[in-house]
Amino acid sequence: MSNSNSNKIMVPNAREAMNKFKMEAANEVGVNLKQGYNGDLTSKQAGSVGGQMVKKMIESYENGMK
Repeated sequence: MSNSNSNKIMVPNAREAMNKFKMEAANEVGVNLKQGYNGDLTSKQAGSVGGQMVKKMIESYENGMK
């Protein structure tokens, strides 16, 4: 079972929130994201943004368990 578009947001109203979340994570790790195309980022920069997002999601989940 393969998903041809792994970046598809299942809840359309969540797109704006996800973009805001991504911008906040990028700011926290010092990566200058702009609206729209960011193909000029290095793999390291893109990975640090994604990693920060995952870290924050895990922290949020753990705080919700308390």
